[in-house]
Amino acid sequence: MRKEECFYLGKIAKKFSFKGEVLVYLDTDEPEQYQNLESVFVEFNKNLIPFFIEICHLHKGDFLRVKFEDVNTESEADEIVGCEVYLPLSLLPKLEGNQFYYHEVIGFEIEDQKLGVFGKIVSINDTAAQPLFEVLNGGVEILVPMIDQFLVKIDRENKKVIMNLPEGLVEMYL
Repeated sequence: MRKEECFYLGKIAKKFSFKGEVLVYLDTDEPEQYQNLESVFVEFNKNLIPFFIEICHLHKGDFLRVKFEDVNTESEADEIVGCEVYLPLSLLPKLEGNQFYYHEVIGFEIEDQKLGVFGKIVSINDTAAQPLFEVLNGGVEILVPMIDQFLVKIDRENKKVIMNLPEGLVEMYL
């Protein structure tokens, strides 16, 4: 399995018991969807390795308490603490309406209701306080805030994100 075919689920945060159990921090709004997993991919030495799960259940909200097969001691658990955990994209629940996954809209055209289509989404910058669409218009990069009030529609059929942006936001880049 390649990393491009997966989504980031979380990170193995720490050991939980002397029997090799670990706590996985889940980077999701709905951790309860992941409490019955059979396996995950753990990134170990830049490779995704399948780890099969014996027992897992939610622990204090955002954590999953996990007992992996073949991880039976504290020292074996120590080896995977800090590793990132992934699942195949096919396991992502389908979103509808104006909800979307970041990877889903890469390559979509972006359209303002007043200006029309003004570029293509090339990536999403979520390192700032407010996530941004990074849009390419010819050779010009335009940063568009991903604010719910600006978002009109995610048109999956026509691969478009339709927005109602404040006047001057796009023009200041062009």
